[in-house]
Amino acid sequence: MGDELLEGLDRQDLLSERALSKLRWRCRRGLLENDLFIERFFNRHAREMTVGQARGMYVLMDLSDNDLMDLLMKRKPLSSEIESEEASEVLTMLMA
Repeated sequence: MGDELLEGLDRQDLLSERALSKLRWRCRRGLLENDLFIERFFNRHAREMTVGQARGMYVLMDLSDNDLMDLLMKRKPLSSEIESEEASEVLTMLMA
C-alpha cells in the first residue's frame, strides 16, 4: 500500500525529502489529466506534506487511471473499500 519509508512514523510528521521523491515517482500516471492534478498538488503542498497525506496519496495511486480521474472530476465518490481519512484529505487537496 504505502512506502517502507513511512512505516512507524506519526501521521503528522513532515515527509522526508527521500520519501517525497519516492512518492513523486510513484505518482506518475498514464493520463495527462491526472498528471496535471497531481503536479499542481505537489507544487502547492510538497514542502509541508505530512506522512499521513503521503499514505493517503499512496492509497489513491493504487487506483486505475480512469477511477482516479472519476474521483478528481467528481463523477463518483471515494469507494468504501478505500475510504480513509488520509485518502479523503488528499483527494480534497487534489481537487482544490
